[in-house]
Amino acid sequence: MMPKKTVSVISYMTIIGWLIAYREYEKGAKSSLVKYHLEQSFGLAIIVVVTNIILILPVFFDTFFIILLIINNMGLVILWIAGLISAYHGVRLPLPFIGFYFKDKFRFIQ
Repeated sequence: MMPKKTVSVISYMTIIGWLIAYREYEKGAKSSLVKYHLEQSFGLAIIVVVTNIILILPVFFDTFFIILLIINNMGLVILWIAGLISAYHGVRLPLPFIGFYFKDKFRFIQ
């Protein structure tokens, strides 16, 4: 079994990392720290997918949307780094601006 901080950090490493962290959580790494970062990273993944789907469609029509897509993804990378730092230090800090939306929203993470 991996340490809680390691599982928390892995949860931010793509969907495969999230699935590995979730499996570790279910196997016995159940802690409020791991649960918290599983929720934060899953919420961030949803935001990434939704915003990229919304912004990728108009990219074919206008240069403005290409710039908007780049700025959006740079902001999401900053949020991802903030989550990684929080998990690495073993603290439960919500992701800036969006993290409070994800607390206790995903019922399948028990």
